[in-house]
Amino acid sequence: MKIASERKQPIPVYAEMSSINPVILFPRALGSRAEGIAASFVSSLVLGAGQFCTNPGLILAVDGEGLDTFVAKARELLPETGAQTMLTSLIAETFREGVGRLEKHAEVSMLAKGKTGGEYDGVAALFETSASSFLAHHELQDEVFGAAGLVVRCTDFDELERVIDALEGQLTVALHVDDNDHDDARRLVPKLEMLAGRLLVNGFGTGVEVSPAMVHGGPYPATADGRSTSVGTLAIYRFLRPVSYQDFPEAIRPAPLR
Repeated sequence: MKIASERKQPIPVYAEMSSINPVILFPRALGSRAEGIAASFVSSLVLGAGQFCTNPGLILAVDGEGLDTFVAKARELLPETGAQTMLTSLIAETFREGVGRLEKHAEVSMLAKGKTGGEYDGVAALFETSASSFLAHHELQDEVFGAAGLVVRCTDFDELERVIDALEGQLTVALHVDDNDHDDARRLVPKLEMLAGRLLVNGFGTGVEVSPAMVHGGPYPATADGRSTSVGTLAIYRFLRPVSYQDFPEAIRPAPLR
């Protein structure tokens, strides 16, 4: 962005740079289907060796029995996932370094890892920390590009909201809710609209469809310019600027305007 802005003729830059794609688990949803959500989460986490821009890297929930059930199921399933070859040797090395930083972090606990693989493989990993630790250590927001997730246990809904307030721009935010969670979810939506380009309910952001409704962008640092998208028909606007043809006779209008 800096180099482009310093050109003799500056050009706009649209770049995807970082996103940990929070997943918010609401209490009633956890109470009724924690194991099912955990199974879907693990499948999303390891999809494509976790190399999706919308990979679910952060799980936020209020501490309690429902979250315990979710974590227990994830810990049961993740060790059965196989290691997968990553896109390049550098990406694989960077992923291992990121996982290593979390393993060594004093405020983070390892929950589970996938099966060991080869030199260029990514081994899925799941970690846990408290909301107070997450808020105190900004480095826990750093993206680990690959199949690595961090569960953040919040003491209550107010603390969960403080975690959301502390997050940087994201591509996606997923909410897992049941009908009785709607009041709490409604309270968060205005904040989430400012946080991410795509909000989804009872799913995970790794499902991407090229359609007019697709938004694959978000506030900085998720993207360099949150006003556009890199997937979907709206993506063309990254490469266009508006031009007005005022009072042009038909004979000299551009063909599409005749």
